[in-house]
Amino acid sequence: MTIHIASRRRSAASLAAAFPGARIIDVTSKAPQPWVRMSPFFPHGDIPVPASGEAVSQSVEGIWQALKVFEGHDVDTGKLHITSMTGLKRTVRTNGPVLGHREGLSGARLLSYEQARRRIFLPAYRWVLENKVADLVAELRAADKDGQVVLLDYTVNGDVTDTSSALSHAALIGLYVQDRWPGA
Repeated sequence: MTIHIASRRRSAASLAAAFPGARIIDVTSKAPQPWVRMSPFFPHGDIPVPASGEAVSQSVEGIWQALKVFEGHDVDTGKLHITSMTGLKRTVRTNGPVLGHREGLSGARLLSYEQARRRIFLPAYRWVLENKVADLVAELRAADKDGQVVLLDYTVNGDVTDTSSALSHAALIGLYVQDRWPGA
């Protein structure tokens, strides 16, 4: 199996030269249908919020942003209901320094960045891969058997422990398709 991850910012010529003959698939929030459905921003709806009972979100990014806690701002449940794929981000510039992510909507514990990846993002995104885009996962598995596949994302970091840059959901897709999902 050969799935590569590359930056969406690379030119088509650069990608073609680096990965001759590969199938190149954009999986970002700017991707065409059906691949945009693999974006964490996509509003699938009914995505369980980890450690939050029956609470659900429209998107994985909504969960990630809702549970982010800043020096002056706690959980923002409004992010769970956004269906436009815009207006999801909560930034340091607007809210002050990030203290961590709350472990559940009413949890007392704040998680570190890496812990939050493992306990919030990974379970929520895996749920989407298994329950909302299983058809696309199957298509990637079939395409991967026929040759190289390149998934495009804005970041390429597939190491959950590397908190120096954002985690690439495309890298997570690649790991999942190849049955190499990171441990919790």
